[in-house]
Amino acid sequence: MKWRILTSEEKMAKMEVKTSLLDNMIGVGDMVLLEPLNEDSFINNLKKRFDHNEVYTYIGSVVISINPYRSLPIYTPEKVEEYRNRNFYELSPHIFALSDEAYRSLRDQDKDQCILITGESGAGKTEASKLVMSYVAAVCGKGAEVNQVKEQLLQSNPVLEAFGNAKTVRNDNSSRFGKYMDIEFDFKGDPLGGVISNYLLEKSRVVKQPRGERNFHIFYQILSGASEDFLCKLKLERDFSRYNYLGLDSAKVNGVDDAANFRTVRNAMQIVGFMDHETQSVFEVVAAVLKLGNIEFKPESRVNGLDESKIKDKNELKEICELTGIDQSVLERAFSFRTVEAKQEKVSTTLNVAQAYYARDALAKNLYSRLFSWLVTRINESIKAQTKVRKKVMGVLDIYGFEIFEDNSFEQFIINYCNEKLQQIFIELTLKEEQEEYIREGIEWTHIEYFNNAIICDLIENNQTGILAMLDEECLRPGTVTDDTFLEKLNQVCATHQHFESRMSKCSRFLNDTSLPHSCFRIQHYAGKVMYQVEGFVDKNNDLLYRDLSQAMWKASHSLIKALFPEGNPAKINLKRPPTAGSQFKASVATLMKNLQTKNPNYIRCIKPNDKKAAHIFNDALVCHQIRYLGLLENVRVRRAGYAFRQGYEPCLERYKMLCKQTWPHWRGPARAGVEVLFNELEIPEEEFSFGRSKIFIRNPRTLFKLEDLRKQRLEDLATLIEKIYRGWKCRTRFLLMKKSQIVIASWYRRYAQQKKYQKIKSSAVIVQSYIRGWKARKLLRELKHQKRCNEAATIIAAYWHGTQVRREYRKFFRANAGRKIYEFTLQRIMQKYFLEMKNKMPSLSPIDKNWPARPYLFLDSTHKELKRIFHLWRCKKYRDQFTDQQKLIYEEKLEASELFKDKKALYPASVGQPFQGAYLEISKNPKYKKLKDAVDEKIIIAEVVNKINRANGKATSRIFLLTKNNVLLADQKSGNIKSEVPLGDVTKVSMSSQNDGFFAVHLKEGSGAAGKGDFLLSSDHLIEMATKLYRTTLSQTKQKLNIEISDEFLVQFRQDKVCVKFIQGSQKNGNIPTCKRKNNRLLEVAVP
Repeated sequence: MKWRILTSEEKMAKMEVKTSLLDNMIGVGDMVLLEPLNEDSFINNLKKRFDHNEVYTYIGSVVISINPYRSLPIYTPEKVEEYRNRNFYELSPHIFALSDEAYRSLRDQDKDQCILITGESGAGKTEASKLVMSYVAAVCGKGAEVNQVKEQLLQSNPVLEAFGNAKTVRNDNSSRFGKYMDIEFDFKGDPLGGVISNYLLEKSRVVKQPRGERNFHIFYQILSGASEDFLCKLKLERDFSRYNYLGLDSAKVNGVDDAANFRTVRNAMQIVGFMDHETQSVFEVVAAVLKLGNIEFKPESRVNGLDESKIKDKNELKEICELTGIDQSVLERAFSFRTVEAKQEKVSTTLNVAQAYYARDALAKNLYSRLFSWLVTRINESIKAQTKVRKKVMGVLDIYGFEIFEDNSFEQFIINYCNEKLQQIFIELTLKEEQEEYIREGIEWTHIEYFNNAIICDLIENNQTGILAMLDEECLRPGTVTDDTFLEKLNQVCATHQHFESRMSKCSRFLNDTSLPHSCFRIQHYAGKVMYQVEGFVDKNNDLLYRDLSQAMWKASHSLIKALFPEGNPAKINLKRPPTAGSQFKASVATLMKNLQTKNPNYIRCIKPNDKKAAHIFNDALVCHQIRYLGLLENVRVRRAGYAFRQGYEPCLERYKMLCKQTWPHWRGPARAGVEVLFNELEIPEEEFSFGRSKIFIRNPRTLFKLEDLRKQRLEDLATLIEKIYRGWKCRTRFLLMKKSQIVIASWYRRYAQQKKYQKIKSSAVIVQSYIRGWKARKLLRELKHQKRCNEAATIIAAYWHGTQVRREYRKFFRANAGRKIYEFTLQRIMQKYFLEMKNKMPSLSPIDKNWPARPYLFLDSTHKELKRIFHLWRCKKYRDQFTDQQKLIYEEKLEASELFKDKKALYPASVGQPFQGAYLEISKNPKYKKLKDAVDEKIIIAEVVNKINRANGKATSRIFLLTKNNVLLADQKSGNIKSEVPLGDVTKVSMSSQNDGFFAVHLKEGSGAAGKGDFLLSSDHLIEMATKLYRTTLSQTKQKLNIEISDEFLVQFRQDKVCVKFIQGSQKNGNIPTCKRKNNRLLEVAVP
């Protein structure tokens, strides 16, 4: 394959093929070009694009994003590459285009950027921030370290979403905190790290959620996704209904897998850099918060008449203390008493049931809120830039949208205040950016009238008369402070403000307004009117946690909980009142606004198409409301007040050069001069456009659309011209090809015809040649056959003649020897037949197989018997060759026993099938016989327990019988002590009966050292084996055969006396066991059954 470098013109032509902002567009891609411009046309254009899955639309450099409530195939890696390093208006509107523009401005122009994502809850702000971060991660540099930083930045999202997001009635993944992330880059545009700031976590959701909403995701994820062992460690149960802080009506969310999300969160925490013990500590704190909701109180009356509270069931309290490492008595007292310090005095008062529940909920909210702040700090430690070089910064703001609920409280008031500030900075920076561009390009700026919401911001944040200042003043005022007193103060101070409404104010126009309850006030925000319930404003702004609870938390052995409550340290007691929640948030918002004003802004305005969270539904009224409060029409008018469209000279000339003969197809001069020639040729009025330093500005969209129409018509003319030229070229090419083909076909046909003619002549010649060769061959064959027959006839005649001569000469010799020759031949044939039949009738190779083929002829009797003997010897040898040395020894012993006892001892047949084991006692393995093993140095041939017969009474005593190569030993069975040791040379004879008993006598040589006590009379269950091994061992050592005497009556030497042992037949009381009795001094009688 050959590659060719494209010229700049070819590149631009290729870019024109792509879908641009003006080509093949559904509706209008940039609202600045919308004609006519009004609210209805604005909404219809959005709806038309939404119905065709075009969810992004521009207002100049601002991106409008409509939540499709479903996945669209427009965020693939291919889309990322398509928008990478492309001009903002070059392709169809997309969030990737804004992300790429911001990233390239930061990288190439060294401008810090911020991306402001605004919109109401459920409009898709969180997903938009994820898309921006994922795009930046995809297009920036590569490498192991850079990839690790990108992965940590991206994986911080799942962690913060799990702990800071919750399901609301408008959004299944609503951010209940504000997040601003500064992503830091080096001079190459590679990410170095980041810093996350969080704003006002909605901690009241921990203890109470509106109907149809859930608590924070992490509670449901732990209970759904944690293993049973992990839940057991956290002292939790999987059932949601066991916990009072979890609403049951929306515990399960369609399309949300809490178990899978829990695994994702744990993996993300590991990637971000959380240690295992830190992760465990975090989940222990979450479990403690969850179990705090199960603590309930009961009232009790004291003697002095004061009410106090007691905990109903202390099991939950005990488990919380085990999780957090707090002394149970300390935490129990903190829930029942409150200590107030004033200078040097301490006053301890009891808490009634309502106050105890307030203390419990305050602890739960503070514990979770501080845990969330700790998580943000810990993530910042992991993702912060490690180098101290100068950094470029891109900020991404994902903060809660404007909220208008059925019941709006302090949280909605703070959230909407933040959105007012964001709207204010949006207006200021948009106008500022527009004005700066006109000044930069040398275009005269025209002032535009717009609604400035600074008056609403002042109503809320004014240091003297603002609502937040009034709320702080009321919270700090001594005496009885309630929400009603706060509302009274507002009615006095803000009554005349045109954006403040209250039924109790001095303004008489709201006295009869039944839509405004007495306990509420209403503010006319830029997004519309919002009515706030004043109940809870004072408590939520105070955000008080009793010092007793702080000190109890600080005393915990749990390191994380101890770190979350530093004010609980008695050494650091501060009697100064902590700042209120409102003042803290006001300061945070001021810092955020200051930070945003130092960066180049990029806007994403998110719109929710319907309240049902359903795809393909576009609610015109809802979208219209959002368009109004987001000020999108005003934004379009700002962009169009001077000039509706602006474009660089080079892309403008490249797009419209075909409209002028002087610029088509190539303009050789500067791009601006080419555009001037083009516009003069088209006779466009001078008031409709202006030339800037680098761009041309078009005032009216109709002028742009006229250019587009002319371009479209010119493209059609050019397409017709190209089509005409192409058809002519195609016809000419086809004619030349057909002419060339005709010549080729004619030449090939002539060649084919000549080949066919040649083949025909050649085949005829071959046939004639074959016939001639056949005739010659047949003629030669006939001659050869005739010659052969003549030779054969002469040979046969000669043979007959020579035969006749020989027979005449040898006739007398044939008659004398014919009988003997016939006999020998017949005998030879009989022997051959005999051996062949024997081969097929051979018996098996088993030595005990006595089968043998019958003898066929009488004269072969001796041969038949000899063959049988030889075959038997051969198969016996083959059978013996299969034996191992151990098997040979066993069979030798069995053969020896057969020679000694077969047909002599009645006990022998039973022993044939029993293997000779020898060592029936495992002396070497049994620690009981260690002493006996140490005393015997030789190899033990047989070790067996025998019964030694006492001659005095005929009773038996158990002894261990040992046979070694040189000795026979008797040892005590219990102690293992050797009683007798007899050399094999002193054993003269072994006597036994012929009956079925195990008695035998070992006779010793007279005068030997071992014969002092006389012979041994023993009884054994393995008599045949013992006698055989004793016989073989004695023969091996002394070279003399041991005498084996088999008799039913024999003499035994006991010391100086000889006793006769006599065996008799008789029935026994003990069954089949032989018994021995002493009849007199000279007779022992053994009764054998």
